[in-house]
Amino acid sequence: MLDDPKAMTGHPTDVDAARIAKPETKPKELSFGPLETVHVFWLAGMSCDGCTVAVAGATQPPLENLLAGTIPGVPQIILHHPVLSVEAGAEFVASFYKAERGELDVPYVVCFEGSIPDESIAAATGGYWSALGSEHLGGDVHRPIPTTEWLKRLAPGAAAVIAIGTCATWGGIPAAAGNPTNSMSLMDYLGKDYRGTAGLPVINIPGCAPVGDNFTETVAMVLLFLQGIGPLPEFDELGRPSWLFSDTVHTKCVRGGYYEEGSFATKYGQKECLVEIGCWGPVVQCNITSRGAINHMGGCMNAGGVCIGCTMPGFPDKFAPFYEMPPGSNVSSNAVRTYGAVIRRLRRMTMKYQNMEPRWEENNAVPSGWSEFQKPSLVNQAMHYLYQKLQYSGSTRPGDVVSKESLKAKGFHTPEVYKD
Repeated sequence: MLDDPKAMTGHPTDVDAARIAKPETKPKELSFGPLETVHVFWLAGMSCDGCTVAVAGATQPPLENLLAGTIPGVPQIILHHPVLSVEAGAEFVASFYKAERGELDVPYVVCFEGSIPDESIAAATGGYWSALGSEHLGGDVHRPIPTTEWLKRLAPGAAAVIAIGTCATWGGIPAAAGNPTNSMSLMDYLGKDYRGTAGLPVINIPGCAPVGDNFTETVAMVLLFLQGIGPLPEFDELGRPSWLFSDTVHTKCVRGGYYEEGSFATKYGQKECLVEIGCWGPVVQCNITSRGAINHMGGCMNAGGVCIGCTMPGFPDKFAPFYEMPPGSNVSSNAVRTYGAVIRRLRRMTMKYQNMEPRWEENNAVPSGWSEFQKPSLVNQAMHYLYQKLQYSGSTRPGDVVSKESLKAKGFHTPEVYKD
């Protein structure tokens, strides 16, 4: 607890000040590479530390490769993280003060995990929401330094500011309706006009928790840009890496084929599309179904869970209630079910014929001891005849053109085409 919030002159949580003091937005001049090292200051606001866990498990590239400086062209990262750093106490915080005073001889990047709380609310009762380190106010009085204040101090001199996780990018759960902290995202706090010393607005890598590889890959590409040997990666209108967040979950979902055929799960544990039991995948921008959670493994829909929209700015309020079918699914799934039923049957018919060797089809028998072969019905045979007519309309079906000396002419099957 703080001894006297009123004594925090100039502190952004001063109850007499504005609700949240805005940071300076005028960037300092940055000299681009070559760089051997870049400092990364990791701050956490209203966070569960899930983003740290996700990044620690990244594999492409691994966090340890960034820390060791073993990626060609990418400067070595000197990470100042309250959990992962070796230093502690005053020794740990000393680097933050050096960055604030401009005493580092290389650029630095600020990464923020968790949403930005309104520290004036906590300060009004002598408390704080989230802090890192403390300052001596004289005598025996010390005050914790809110991470919101550290962001205010460090953002003006940072080459780039990266928001990791949905709490930092869009406010997330701590900013949900009814929260007591008046939390907000980095973009909301720093404002539209904020630019780092490299001229970059806030970079957003959402997810609750985010895919660790999305973060390390983006950081590596930004560092190549700061190094002066790579272009600035492409970001969308909300500062997300466009190559990672341009497609929806549904586009690359392992269950997307079931949706197309109008097959939907009615309960968890089934293999079909999950839209009708609460999945928002068709309208959510995220790549977890294709990239996986860690080491290309796992991921919500891959593991049987529905998408609740955790990478989107509207999360969580606009996706409530969770695990209930989205209203739009009533229209889309019923429309898909109508034509999907027909398409599904036609595909199963084709699949049955494609599961037969040409020899089996000619002999009208399958020499498998695993099950009894069921001959296609007359309707299926007629449909398949028309299908093959279309399939080979612009070419010759293998085996149709044969010479007198071919095996087929002598009564033996051959799939090859023999021309005179």
